Amino acid sequence: MMMMRSQLFFDPRSGVRRGPFLKVVIFEFQRGMLYREGRFIRVLEPGRYLLRARDTLVRPVDIRPAFVTIPGQEVLSSHGVTLKVSIVAQYEVADLDVAFNKTQDAMSALYLTLQMALRDIVGGAKIDELLENRSRFAEGLVQAATEPIAALGLRLLAADIKDIMFPGELKKIFAQVVQAKQEGLAALEKARGETAALRNLANAARAVNDNPALLQLRMLQAIGGAPGSTLVVGLPGVIPVAPKPEQSSNAE
Repeated sequence: MMMMRSQLFFDPRSGVRRGPFLKVVIFEFQRGMLYREGRFIRVLEPGRYLLRARDTLVRPVDIRPAFVTIPGQEVLSSHGVTLKVSIVAQYEVADLDVAFNKTQDAMSALYLTLQMALRDIVGGAKIDELLENRSRFAEGLVQAATEPIAALGLRLLAADIKDIMFPGELKKIFAQVVQAKQEGLAALEKARGETAALRNLANAARAVNDNPALLQLRMLQAIGGAPGSTLVVGLPGVIPVAPKPEQSSNAE
């Protein structure tokens, strides 16, 4: 059962009667509906009023934006699976005369309008699309419900899909799908890392093949960085020693 907001109910005790006059104060967040002899006369803006008390009634209405929640609506998806979808909407009173004098129950009509728009928007959707594009479906919900709600004297400010509930078995299946996707992403990242490592090794091997001295320099770096190492200069086959230049003898 929907919780009706108090702003759509009037307070018959509004105003203070002082003799033949009715003293009324309308606050900033309110508008007053002035009735005389049962007929709607006009909307009173915020302020203090001193009105003729006879056959006069002022009904203050809260015009601040309010929220309404529509919980657990059962909707059949395009896969034939019954989902429970709840939405939350923000609205405000736009036309007091239409909302209160020309509509019997604006809140019930608002609730029903959002229900029907939800079924139209979500009913034909695929489950994966609904999960991945909730914002797009929320925009479609606003577009579908804005005009019918405006005809009630209300203004739809925003609407969003709050919760999507699946049957128990379907929850397990979706959990397994998500787990499989995460495991696949982890395996992909591992393969990318291994490929990058092999590529670096191949580049290093190519550089050593083109310039063998690089390997010997790398060996010198490793030996120099290790504490307590003994470096033997001139070890055949490991570290080449540059030949000494021959001294030329001048025969006199």
